[in-house]
Amino acid sequence: MVLDKDTAKKTAELLLQINAIKLSPENPFSWASGWKAPIYCDNRVLLSYPTIRNYIREEMAKQAEQLYGKPDIIAGVATGAIGIGALVADFLGLPFIYVRPEAKSHGRRNQIEGKLEANQTVVVIEDLISTGKSSLNAVDALEAEGANVKGMLAVFTYGFQVADQNFKDKEVTLHTLSDYEYLMEQALETRYINEQQMNTLLDWRKRPAEWKQ
Repeated sequence: MVLDKDTAKKTAELLLQINAIKLSPENPFSWASGWKAPIYCDNRVLLSYPTIRNYIREEMAKQAEQLYGKPDIIAGVATGAIGIGALVADFLGLPFIYVRPEAKSHGRRNQIEGKLEANQTVVVIEDLISTGKSSLNAVDALEAEGANVKGMLAVFTYGFQVADQNFKDKEVTLHTLSDYEYLMEQALETRYINEQQMNTLLDWRKRPAEWKQ
């Protein structure tokens, strides 16, 4: 769910501007999942643009506090949200931890890196939501260590129904700076795509696993 419409539109504009999100209906991308998709998102790119990363940092920090109150700790989901999460924690003057997909096979065998104590309140930061499984895996890891997860805030979501259902089933609140609808609106408004291309992108979002060009 998007909290602020102006922020959602501005975020979509910036992500398109720096090619953190690429739209290519005619030449689809191949995702690691095996899906063919007319869109590819890598929000880690924003870390290379100081003005944009500062905007994202401040908007995420503001919304995190507005939505969930000031937590004890900010947690980033590895690897994509480590940098963004650290920026948010720094802006709020809070400790930062990050959560691996699974525990290391060596050393201290940590899944959570950093200092976390039982019953501390945590806001989880993500860069991108697709199905939500890896994000919710991080929530499970935090709760297994006794954390009180207040909710999650991400830069962008594709808005898949499966993700909505996964978050609902886990009873985890998710908000994002921007989403697929605002991206389509901004891409069309700036003539990044035409109406035919937008229809292709909207069709893909309805059935991403079965979609073919």
